[in-house]
Amino acid sequence: MAIFWIFASIAILALVGYGLQVVAIRFSLFLSPHYSREGNTLPPFFPPISILKPLKGLDDNLFDNLESFCNQDYPEYEIIFSLQHYNDPAYKVAQKIKEKYPDRNISLIVERCDDGLNPKVNNLIPAYKISRYEYVLISDSNVLVDKNYLTEIVKPMTSPQVGLVSNPIKGVGGRSIGSVLENLHMNSFVLGSVCFLDKFLKMSCVVGKSMLMRKGDLDAIGGLKACKDVLAEDYMIGKMMKEHGKEVVLSSYMVENVNHYWGTKKFINRHTRWGKLRWKIGGLKYISELLGNAVFMSSLPIVLWEPSRITISFALLVCLLKAAGDFVVGRLINSDQNPLFFFLAPVKDIIIGFLWFVPLVSNTVSWRGNRFIIGKNSALTVCSESGLWAWRYRLVDAIRERIA
Repeated sequence: MAIFWIFASIAILALVGYGLQVVAIRFSLFLSPHYSREGNTLPPFFPPISILKPLKGLDDNLFDNLESFCNQDYPEYEIIFSLQHYNDPAYKVAQKIKEKYPDRNISLIVERCDDGLNPKVNNLIPAYKISRYEYVLISDSNVLVDKNYLTEIVKPMTSPQVGLVSNPIKGVGGRSIGSVLENLHMNSFVLGSVCFLDKFLKMSCVVGKSMLMRKGDLDAIGGLKACKDVLAEDYMIGKMMKEHGKEVVLSSYMVENVNHYWGTKKFINRHTRWGKLRWKIGGLKYISELLGNAVFMSSLPIVLWEPSRITISFALLVCLLKAAGDFVVGRLINSDQNPLFFFLAPVKDIIIGFLWFVPLVSNTVSWRGNRFIIGKNSALTVCSESGLWAWRYRLVDAIRERIA
């Protein structure tokens, strides 16, 4: 019985924590401060912006995602699509966008870059070199925005103390089980954690889907090459900005991350990789993710003690409360998900609970066709393809393939 009460207490505290995340989301989206030079009025501030779009493969809704950046209600900006190869299928999509909007300042650069181990940073470096403006916005290819995006994200930059502005993210789409699970997780754990850390703990948690910076500030911390050999380039840029004395701000403008046809295997692989990343960055703080998973904690007594009426009833109650909380968040952010999908939230949380343990026994990731070993602060080293360790990784991969 003691086992039940221990895990029940943890689950209750986790539900309280999730409630605070919901409050933080509301505060971030609707009650964030307005930025101004004098504190009373906000003068016109529309500096020219260079938008860097690293492309790799055909993301869901890619054409519409890229097109949304061509329709900004903003005086002056340029868009730079960057790729590593002409045979990348994203090249033709970017070319069609450029042809459709001849009046827009759009560049398409294809240049092989092997400066570092992070393929996204390698993709960004050539685009950054040719960018014209002092303000640089890095935005992923699966991001969809409306016409007010640039106007909103640039507002905090009226303060010279602000070095980086990022955005909360909402998962949209969900036409397959993997995509539904991904959007449920993004709209609960990811969104809630980012807002909670920002509003209650004053800790910046930069997600690289959308990052606005000044070139001067980015160059002062070593530029993009300073994070070319880490997995979490967004985290490192935010960390270095703060160490350099600059503020990292979370905008109240929410961008949409489009996920239509993800498979469950992609969902599992992504969050296994993200878990390894957070374990290497957070260390023992990573334990808070397991303890904060109310559904997983409430389910453990059924396995560790017995499947009795009290253990099953409590687990079902926690599942219902968590699904209800996710539904409330969905309404708060105007989620496009079918209300019935929120009943899958407990299933997703149990999967995430099991995935939490993977980083404790594995420190390698497969990313865009390459295998890396993750070190402290997500530093990457190439994993050897020969020797005893290579056979270990191949065995783990074979087992994973069988299970997936």
